[in-house]
Amino acid sequence: MKSNFLDRVIAAGHAARSVVLATELKSGRQLLLDDGRIKGDLALDEAGRAAMREALRADRNRLLETPQGRVFVEVFSPPRRCFVVGAVHVAQPLVEMLALADYQPIVIDPRQSFATEARFPGLELSTDWPDEALERLNPDHRSAIVTLTHDPKLDDPALAVALRSECFYIGALGSKRTHAARCGRLKELGFTDTELARIHGPIGLAIGATSPAEIAVSILAEMTQALRQGDKPAKAEAA
Repeated sequence: MKSNFLDRVIAAGHAARSVVLATELKSGRQLLLDDGRIKGDLALDEAGRAAMREALRADRNRLLETPQGRVFVEVFSPPRRCFVVGAVHVAQPLVEMLALADYQPIVIDPRQSFATEARFPGLELSTDWPDEALERLNPDHRSAIVTLTHDPKLDDPALAVALRSECFYIGALGSKRTHAARCGRLKELGFTDTELARIHGPIGLAIGATSPAEIAVSILAEMTQALRQGDKPAKAEAA
């Protein structure tokens, strides 16, 4: 990597910003995509540049076949984070799975009898109110937010912050009826149907999950789908 690009990659990491570097394997020429701007001496057509943007969105390296030869597209990103609102039973297996999938889980619950080191050993815990915690922690495009409390006083403010953020996944635990009521309350706060469609509710892929661990599997699976394939509108009946 050229020194000027290395400096920019390091600076982007300090700023919690993802960048993409394309390198032509034959010549060593490079092109850097950083904060929407492209710089470098590698001439890529629009299809190649679109592939760089797609690699950034999917957070995945890829090898391109171009008329000039092979181009390796490498993504440099800060750690993904998942904010789990509600230190409930489902949260316990979920945070273990998140860590295995290379997420930094952060559990948020003002109920201090729930959010304890004994129940979530070694994890970052916040006992602030969810909206205050999320505003302080500033979720970005590499963040997921899941609400698990079933308590509108906790879930709704967290979802409002999530909808105003660039997070790639928002999920809310609850039945279709619960989610419909939740969307109604959020509409009263000024959110549109299009914005509310970002919320996956009921949360998780429909795999018939019943136990806390199975529900956690369904949540992580849906998060992975949103990350790798692009977010999809929430289930129509839930909106």
